Parts: sequence; structure tokens; C-alpha cells
Amino acid sequence: MLSTSIYPLSNPKGVKLECEICQKTAYIMCTQCRVTYYCGLAHQEADWNGIHEKICQLLIPVRTPAPFFSSAKEREHSEEQMVQRQKHLIDLTRTVAQKLLFEGKHEEAVPGALQSLRFAIAVYGSTSAELVPSQLLLAEASIGLGRLDEAEEYLSQAQWTVMKTTECVNAIEYKLYRNLGLLYLAKCDNQKALWYFADDIYHATEVFSTSDIRTAGGYFHMANVFYRLEKMDIADSLFSEVTNIWNAFLGELVETEIQKTLWKAGISSPESGTTFVELEDIFDEAQEAEAVQILHAVFDLRNQEYLPKHGKIGKIAHTLAMLYYLFLDFKKAVEYGKLALEDSELCLQNEKEIATITRLLEMAEKALSYPGGKGPSAYAWANSC
Repeated sequence: MLSTSIYPLSNPKGVKLECEICQKTAYIMCTQCRVTYYCGLAHQEADWNGIHEKICQLLIPVRTPAPFFSSAKEREHSEEQMVQRQKHLIDLTRTVAQKLLFEGKHEEAVPGALQSLRFAIAVYGSTSAELVPSQLLLAEASIGLGRLDEAEEYLSQAQWTVMKTTECVNAIEYKLYRNLGLLYLAKCDNQKALWYFADDIYHATEVFSTSDIRTAGGYFHMANVFYRLEKMDIADSLFSEVTNIWNAFLGELVETEIQKTLWKAGISSPESGTTFVELEDIFDEAQEAEAVQILHAVFDLRNQEYLPKHGKIGKIAHTLAMLYYLFLDFKKAVEYGKLALEDSELCLQNEKEIATITRLLEMAEKALSYPGGKGPSAYAWANSC
């Protein structure tokens, strides 16, 4: 809940309190954490909606002056704790900002991206490559808001850091080239956009692989350019590659979740040495939002008249069914599962693929039949199977 202390703030002598968003003189304070200030209600509301609600209490130990320590060991321990808190805030604010960008909420993404940049500077210094991901988030937000000059400024800063640092790796570079591609796409310079998306794919492949979901984003953006250029054969091929990558990735996660459910219910036993990893440790909120954005975009394009449909609608529908099964949205999982099964049977897909879709559909329908549509407990599974 948004909570504000309004005019005037009594600043300590010689101390100027600055607005969290614009760094102008602050006149109001968040009364929940009491360590965050704003020039007015508009910026407080923007910060609250973008990131502050999620980090309000986490800011207190970071922004509260450290007590006096009687030994160097205590002081070192306190400093280590501070760095760990700041690193956690960097990860959290970046994930939230990236998720909002995938959802198309560019304005709301700005506060989280700004926070991540400030904490990155505090932890790593002003010239480290660790700043680049935050600069890219701000660039992407600016592109989405149509502030292309601002985006170019952030991208120039990121590019300069990448060029001069020895610690920079491909894992940062591919994101830089992707954002440069998005910038030139916004400028309607399709050839430069394609050039940068090709660099994006190259560097992502160097770090991950050609079939990794992080590489798939480059294929997706490149496909959009070819679609815009009405080169449908190339666009179709790239959209198919994106679908295949996400289908394989989600397929493994779904199988793990199903096996975990059956194991907890006592219906099956995992193989010796098997360990189940929690879904959120593999698939974070930002990746979930990216999957929704990309897969729905491909599905919508497949339903238009310009791209091949038969057999391919089934593949993307199956991928969406798996995504929503993992989200525990079994109603949508059933909806897309039925579309996938219908198209696969119509196109005489191989029996293994049809069996996989049928099994997923049955699991989703069974889960949907339980109160609230959230799926049965392990006990219920044991008594119904």
C-alpha cells in the first residue's frame, strides 16, 4: 500500500535529499521504509508501481548507517553482508524490470532498471561490465517509449564499456547487439537491425548453444524483420526454430513436473540419483514473461494468412499448452492442448508426438476437474490413479 509523508521534510543541515526517480530535491518520504524520498506524488507512485513495493523493506538495512563496530572482524562481516544484500537487489530489480519489458510495460520498467544500475555501481564501480545489463534495460525501456535518443545514449555507454573492459563476455555482448537491433528496428532500418540480430545470435550461441532459449530471442527478432520485409520463407523457418527451441525446453520441464507429482503421490519412484529441481530455479519470472510474449506472437502470426499453418499451428499450440500447464493455468493448457491435438491428428503427425500431447491434455483436464482448477494434491492423485 502506497504510504507518504508530505511536505515539508526536515533535512539535516548540509544534506540534500534527492528524488528516487529524477534526483531533484525531495519533499516527500515513503513512511514504510523511511529511507526513500521523492520530489512529488507522481514519482512516488511511478516508483511504487515499478519496483518499490517489492524492495521497500529490503532498502532499510542497505540505506541505514552501519553501527559502530569494536573490531575489524565485525566491520568486515557487516561489509560482506551489505554487498550480498546489494547483489540480491541487483538480481531482483533486473528480473522485475525485464519482466515488465516483456509485458510491454516500458514506463513501469524504468524504476527497477534505474535501481539495478545504482546498486551495480555501488558494488562493482562505475566502469565495470556488470553495469551493462542495467544500461541495456534502460535502453530497451527507452526504445519502447519512443525515446530513441535516450536509448542511443544508454547503448553508447554500454558499447563503450564492452569495448574497454577485459571482463566483458559474450553473455553480455549478445544482449547489447539485440538492443542495437531493436533500436534500428524502431528506426525502420531493417538491414542494420538484421546485422545486429545476427551478431546477437552469434554471441548467444558462443555462450549457450544454437538451441538455447536465450538464443531463441535473436531468432525471433530476426524473423520479425524478415516478416516485415515480406520474406515469408525465411520468417517461417526462423519462427519454426523459435517454436522448436521453446517446445523442447518446456517439454523437459513438464515431464519433470509430472514425474514429481506422481512421485509425491507414491504412484512412481524416481530413478536412483534423481533430484528434482524447483521450477523457479530454472525458469525465472522474466523468462516466463518472455515465453508468453514470444509464443503468443508466433501463434498469432501463424493464424494469419501469410505463414504456413498445418502442422505448425499444432506445434506452437502444444508449446503454449505446456507453458500454461507449468503456470498451473489448466484451463488454458486444455484450450491449447485441444488445438494441438486436433492439428496434429489432422496432419498425421507421428504417434509419439500425438501421445505426448494426449498425455498432457489428460493431465491438464484431470487437474482442472479439481476444486478451483488448481490440480489435485498428491493424496488425491494416489486415490484417483
